Amino acid sequence: MNSSKIYALAVNPWAVIGSLAMGGAFGLLLPELSQKFSIIGDIYVNLLKMTTLPFMVSAVIFSLQRLFRDGGTSRLLLRVVTVFIGASATVAVVGALVLLVMRPGMNLSSATMHTFGMMVGNDTTSNETVMNLYGTDAAAKGVNLYDVLTSLVPTNIFAALANGDALKALVFALLFGLAVGRVPERISVGLSQALETVYHACQKLMHWLSYPLPLILFCMSAAQLGKSGVGPLHAMLQFVIAFFVVSLLLVALAAVVIWKRSSHSLGQTLDALRAPFALALATRNSAACMPSMIESLVDGLGFARARVELMVPLTVSLLRVGPMVYYVCATLFIAQLYGHPLGIVEVSTVLLASVLAGFASAGMTGLVTVSLIGMTCVYLSLPFEAAFILFLAVDPLCDMLRTLILVIGNTAAVTVICPRPLKI
Repeated sequence: MNSSKIYALAVNPWAVIGSLAMGGAFGLLLPELSQKFSIIGDIYVNLLKMTTLPFMVSAVIFSLQRLFRDGGTSRLLLRVVTVFIGASATVAVVGALVLLVMRPGMNLSSATMHTFGMMVGNDTTSNETVMNLYGTDAAAKGVNLYDVLTSLVPTNIFAALANGDALKALVFALLFGLAVGRVPERISVGLSQALETVYHACQKLMHWLSYPLPLILFCMSAAQLGKSGVGPLHAMLQFVIAFFVVSLLLVALAAVVIWKRSSHSLGQTLDALRAPFALALATRNSAACMPSMIESLVDGLGFARARVELMVPLTVSLLRVGPMVYYVCATLFIAQLYGHPLGIVEVSTVLLASVLAGFASAGMTGLVTVSLIGMTCVYLSLPFEAAFILFLAVDPLCDMLRTLILVIGNTAAVTVICPRPLKI
């Protein structure tokens, strides 16, 4: 079996789902042994993160340089803004409609409510945890435009790179790329070749790291369920089901958009999306999926490399459609859980606050991303403190779905921003 067949098997969706299922079963049967597998998943994700910033910086600078030589930068900016607004509104409305129709937070059984109470009550450090997280949330709520703008500009690009601050690195790459684009080609040719070398080397590393995906997924799934068990999933089952339905609808919509924008058949389009789909589920890290997104759009679907290499890092960093729809669903679920009335004004407030919180989540991961639900709950005076531990319990699964929405959704956004490929 040659390397291309092994790669195709490793990123096959059925192999991904099967590995997750077998790992989960193993984690439930042998929880103590399974928890030791977590180190494998940690090392794998760190290897992927290792290439993220060099890849993003080199791709953006190199692409901007080529864009300036090709022309059309002003028209592209208007298209980017339009797509950002349209995509944000779409995911927020779809999430709200599903939650209002399914109503996962209403008419819960007494056993489920008892489980909620046990989980909140058994968190002996919950008050301290919430105070710490709300210290961060309160600062985020009080941030004005001046604070936001100054926080985006790196005072030291090397410190930003060392700290893994993707948003500041992106700002530097955009400004530096604009400047390099104005430098005569005879002077900048050496830098262009160096950046192209870094870009292709990082892409090759990502490709190699895709081969052990089934094994990595098995270990990560086993470690997670071995640690948490199925109790949290039972308690939040209705929310997880509702969020899964939202994710399925949005991923399907994104796939249709990509299909219609490409010059390929539906089967060829879905085949090209296998690698970013698998990596999104495996890594739960959207930045780590950027090389596979670019490879799928350029090599698989024929979009122009210069545009794609610029738009993928930009959308992944700024167009946070996954967190946006998650905040909508979580806030409406908490409102239903506490019997808060939801009229047109309340739902509209949740949609707007969730979109803003989504943009605020740029560069954030893990607990900080979940804690930003408090930014949306405060507008409806909802007690997010008590519900935080519930969302924390199922966040590994929700994080997987958030990343999938972000990766496939942003892939669709890039296809709308970029010109259609020529039909073969």
